Amino acid sequence: MADSQRHPFLHGLSKHRGAPPTVVVIFGASGDLTARKLIPAVYNLGADSLLPTDFHLVGYGRKEIPDEEFRKLAADAIKEFSRREPDEKVWDRIASNTTYVAGGYDDPAAYQRLARHIDEIEKRVGRDVQALFYISTPPSVFAPILRNLGAAGLAGKHLGAPHHAKVIIEKPFGRDLESALALNGTIRSVFEEHQVYRIDHYLGKETVQDLLVQRFANAIFEPLWNRNYIDSVQITVAEEVGVGTRGGYYEQSGCLRDMIQNHTMQLLALTAMEPPVSLDAEAIRDEKVKLLKAIQPLNLGGNGDVARAQYSEGMIGGKAVPGYLSEEGIAPGSKTETFAALRLSINNWRWQGVPFYLRSGKRMARRVSEIAINFKRPPGTLFAEGEKFNLANNTLAFQIQPDEGLGMILNAKVPGLETRTQPVKMNFRYATTFGSNTPEAYERLVLDAMIGDGTLFIRGDEAETSWKLCTPILQAWVEAGREGMDSYPAGSWGPASSEALLTKHNHFWRQP
Repeated sequence: MADSQRHPFLHGLSKHRGAPPTVVVIFGASGDLTARKLIPAVYNLGADSLLPTDFHLVGYGRKEIPDEEFRKLAADAIKEFSRREPDEKVWDRIASNTTYVAGGYDDPAAYQRLARHIDEIEKRVGRDVQALFYISTPPSVFAPILRNLGAAGLAGKHLGAPHHAKVIIEKPFGRDLESALALNGTIRSVFEEHQVYRIDHYLGKETVQDLLVQRFANAIFEPLWNRNYIDSVQITVAEEVGVGTRGGYYEQSGCLRDMIQNHTMQLLALTAMEPPVSLDAEAIRDEKVKLLKAIQPLNLGGNGDVARAQYSEGMIGGKAVPGYLSEEGIAPGSKTETFAALRLSINNWRWQGVPFYLRSGKRMARRVSEIAINFKRPPGTLFAEGEKFNLANNTLAFQIQPDEGLGMILNAKVPGLETRTQPVKMNFRYATTFGSNTPEAYERLVLDAMIGDGTLFIRGDEAETSWKLCTPILQAWVEAGREGMDSYPAGSWGPASSEALLTKHNHFWRQP
């Protein structure tokens, strides 16, 4: 898009952050994530002139696929999933440097072929090239890929130089604390921490990044961002969809592992962390870890701090849908939760006494992810007389999806000859202010990894700290079996046990 055609609010913004010559190797190149997200992300970076001049894309997978066929698969993925219409000139530039290497994930000889392929690219380019390995595979082959990258000398390629090798690792990062520690051990035996980018695509969303700006670039918010003015915080990550054809996977995962431990905890950390000393990646990640370590152990007994449930049959979009236990691939007596809610307490000066409520679930009333900051009510000395004054807590809501933006609830006077009040909403939407073609999260994250900015990625100790909180919950649920498993109708906002987490503290879930 020419500068003259860009939205006026975008004038003056930088369009380039100088990535060095790079070869991106995607493990799992024929997979769904590669087609839906990674290939379109690379294409859109090219369309925005954000790829380095010497950029090469290499697919790696078990299937034998000729280079030309892989290029066609990539072009089809762009056609179907890209946020903008394909431009032949843009794609031709990328396609001319797009190749494929076939090999098993545990085949050392295949990694030697990959190493020679990268060496050949460097010879053609005539200078050193940064290698960025993107592991987009099932977790069972994370460790073999990492070990073979080390054995083939690829992990240490150009180590010590600014264009050293890097690795992006997709979630799930472990299933519990023990497996996360084991995976981190494998990583550290091959790569140094500054080479590792543990990805959580939520951190690439515009509104999540905007959290830091709203908190620390607006003088009206930071003085209020503490226990003196905030009553409670609610974080909701809700999906309309059920498990669909992924029942086998979901039975091994569940809501706590799939959404709470990673996405939702990341939102909590950014919302509640202390101001970092700078915008440096390590300064921000240090504060996130401190915040996660300040979360108190949960009460896992009856009427405690945790609720779980499975969806039953109900209505979504006017259509009847089956319950979880009737879905394909689900065991009749499944103990896997499709909904989880937590009440967390943070033991530090800023948040002492402020509850943080987290919930996530499938087959809920609508698809929405948001962070709601609920402020305390003012003293009721002036506007507390009967029904004339309909007052609500002031609320600041960051809407992460589907309509990225920011909303605020204020109390205002109703027009008329007598003083009556009611809550009103003020909204800011990215699509309205900046134009609708917002970059996808994976575009930002792939670019950040190429230029070596780890701000929006998860550090090893951060992943371990999050699992320390969640693993006791999983263990308690295994011991309890189906005891304590609640249910909720598809198309609702969750089970009664979730509501009880709040009502016993005189709070109620906000309906986004």
